[in-house]
Amino acid sequence: MLRRQSHSHVTGDAPSHDELLPFVEAAATVADHGGLQPWRLIEVRGAAREKLGRAFAKEGSSADKPLRASLLIAIVAIHKPSSKAPEWEQDATAAGVAHVLSLLLDEAGWGVFWRSGHVTRTQRVAKVHGLAKNEKLLGWLYVGGVPERTKPPRREKFRGEQVLQELS
Repeated sequence: MLRRQSHSHVTGDAPSHDELLPFVEAAATVADHGGLQPWRLIEVRGAAREKLGRAFAKEGSSADKPLRASLLIAIVAIHKPSSKAPEWEQDATAAGVAHVLSLLLDEAGWGVFWRSGHVTRTQRVAKVHGLAKNEKLLGWLYVGGVPERTKPPRREKFRGEQVLQELS
């Protein structure tokens, strides 16, 4: 995890559907209060990226954004009635699946970056994904090959005592 980095530029390579399945199965093991599985993933490839780009353009964003990787994985939170897990917790579970999936793909040598923004909350983009009324698009993992020239991570190293506090 300390070597993980986002790759905002990726090559046209991407895992196939069958290659993706073991990563999804592993990511599905995230904490899920009540066992609701309040999430789903949507593969966006080929012409579907262009269709998504047209929806982006109608919302004032660049139609080229979905073309920046040959595979986009849409992360969808599904809000299910539950006395145990409120909506925010269901969103957290879906985000956890996305994060674990990105870590697994990165470890396997794929370039991955997360994209969200105002377009995730628009009706046109929801329609392209076929979202139900109880579903919310959290964003996309853009997945591709790692470019040959990749910059080393520029993040500071955190020390545990800087971010971990003890309640007294």
